[in-house]
Amino acid sequence: MPRSRTIRSANADFQLALALRDNRRQRARQGRFLIEGVRSIDAAVAGGWGIESFWFASGRQLSRWARGLLDGGAARTHVELEPALMEELSAKDETSELVALVDIPADDLDRIPRRADGLLVVLDRPASPGNLGSVIRSADALGADGVVVVGHAADVYDPQTVRASQGSLFAVPVVRVESAADLEPRLGGLRVVGTSAHGEVAIDDVDLRSGTALVLGNETKGLSWAWRERADTLVRIPQHGSASSLNLAAAAAILLYEADRQRRSPAA
Repeated sequence: MPRSRTIRSANADFQLALALRDNRRQRARQGRFLIEGVRSIDAAVAGGWGIESFWFASGRQLSRWARGLLDGGAARTHVELEPALMEELSAKDETSELVALVDIPADDLDRIPRRADGLLVVLDRPASPGNLGSVIRSADALGADGVVVVGHAADVYDPQTVRASQGSLFAVPVVRVESAADLEPRLGGLRVVGTSAHGEVAIDDVDLRSGTALVLGNETKGLSWAWRERADTLVRIPQHGSASSLNLAAAAAILLYEADRQRRSPAA
């Protein structure tokens, strides 16, 4: 049975929960992050993620969904808050029924399945949490085995990232590494396809049916020199009009769709 406790004032535990929502350093230090919303919470529970606690307002009539989660024992602890505190904790315009504190999994590349025809998304220093979450969502929808975030980047567990992923963060493995060198052992057997507005070949002229790592660069600076040198091929997305480049999330979705399209098509 989950433990239960009640918080009536903005005590140290409540302040810590706020910090986990707003402060990247605290998330890293505590190994937990905050989520809310039906889709994200359901995905976290379905994916077997460790739910440290559910937080909810005292005196509020909970929905069948929320009551089912509480009665199902998915969380180790239940925390009942004064309604004003719950309103402060929730980042939504309409206060959430439940907020969950979730354990951050280890950044272990072995979380990503290994397949001969695997498809890996590598993000080189992405700066926007919204873009990061959207790429994770596309990776999930279009059959990637995992996402690797390289270098100093937006936080995978930032509320904006979680929200933009629409639950996909809990379905597709996302692993952080410090540098390209840390990822090198995992790239064995994969064709490394870097992306650049000045790439040698168009994306639809590259065979993506075999094991592939799609590498996309920072929104402002593009791919680092190290990744340009490491790539087996640099590809571009053909464009028309005056736009010089595409948003990172849009580019990732196009690349992933092309890989999925080729893999669904009969070999020539």
